[in-house]
Amino acid sequence: AAALHAALQREKDLVLLDVRERHELDLARIDSAVHIPMGEIVSRYRELDPSAHIVVMCHHGIRSWNVARFLVERAGFRHVDNLSGGIDAWALEVDPTTPRY
Repeated sequence: AAALHAALQREKDLVLLDVRERHELDLARIDSAVHIPMGEIVSRYRELDPSAHIVVMCHHGIRSWNVARFLVERAGFRHVDNLSGGIDAWALEVDPTTPRY
């Protein structure tokens, strides 16, 4: 989470992809994130730039890891990372005002 925070400061074109469900976004969010729920990624991944640096996030990092794998292995994206620990790690390490659930 701390590495993502630093990357967001220096990489203006970094795409933060939030794959949680809408109701989770209503609980806690990072405003700059693009929202495509995991269940819609197969039909909507073309909305993303395959040459962009993308960091995928979810609640704890499991769903986002699967989406990151899909983007690299099946959709041909080149620079995709997973936010280990998800938004929960963000709340613990970067922004304690982010609600935990």
